[in-house]
Amino acid sequence: MIRSLASIRVADAFWLCLSLCFFAAFLAHKLVHKLPRRVEKSVIYALFQDLIRYGKTKQCVKRHERLRVFEVPKRWFWHFYAVSVVWNGSLLALSLYVTLQKQSYPSCLTWIVDILTGGLSSDSEAPQLSDGPVQLSAGLVQLLLWLHSLRRLLECLLVSVFSDGVINLLQYGFGLGYYIALGLTVFCVDRLGEEKGPLLSQLQWFHVAGVALFICASLLQHHSTVLLARLRTGKSGRVETLAHRVPEGGCFDRVSCPHYLAELLVYVSLSLVFGGLSLTWWLVVLYVFFNQALAAQLCHEHYLSKYETYPRHRKAFIPFIL
Repeated sequence: MIRSLASIRVADAFWLCLSLCFFAAFLAHKLVHKLPRRVEKSVIYALFQDLIRYGKTKQCVKRHERLRVFEVPKRWFWHFYAVSVVWNGSLLALSLYVTLQKQSYPSCLTWIVDILTGGLSSDSEAPQLSDGPVQLSAGLVQLLLWLHSLRRLLECLLVSVFSDGVINLLQYGFGLGYYIALGLTVFCVDRLGEEKGPLLSQLQWFHVAGVALFICASLLQHHSTVLLARLRTGKSGRVETLAHRVPEGGCFDRVSCPHYLAELLVYVSLSLVFGGLSLTWWLVVLYVFFNQALAAQLCHEHYLSKYETYPRHRKAFIPFIL
């Protein structure tokens, strides 16, 4: 799991870079209030706020009219999951075909994965994608990732009630590419313990633990999404308002954004499916942690500033901690 910096792989460098960017954004957001007031009038500050905020949190800051040109509706979130369902579903089907028919992966996919798994130094060893059938861990992660995307797509289309909130065009483009990169990353995980034999014979306790955590995290996220949707619907299920209200019930009694916590737990569960030994996937988890922590902090501050009676004991993201 430990790898020298001289031989860090391209995939690892990519996720580490994203993690550091969101960590820096989180720290910058925390420190910006301590800077002189004139900073808030600068173009850089306005652009920074526009890139880290979306939906209701954009209403908390003054924004330049020019930036409104680069906006798309937040309800377009479903596009991200639609892309993921198609892309990761295709990769899952391809992996099953290669395994069952004992074929090799397409040369173009092998070439991409070889680049991503190749070290930044010339003496690194990259695993060959065409060496054998899919391992149980990788196959399970592909399946769970696809199920997660399918559930989120259905929630966006059938459960969630979106307001007129917006997201930046760069955020939208990033979201479209995110799940494509994620699907490719599954092929790039560290192979510390090669799994041999038929898929079912590879089953280990960490596969069961990972799937169990995935189910619990998915149920938590779905329940939180339902509670948020009910803030805008009546008993009949019809939308009555698009206004933002204080969420209550479930894990909302502990944190402002349990759906973001659930998202993190989903990725932790996938790391468990990999046996907890993949540095590459832990870097993905690290990115998700900083990404969701920043989004949760912004939502938490929005609630505190807008509602005087908002429960002060709630944390933003992780109960009792953050």
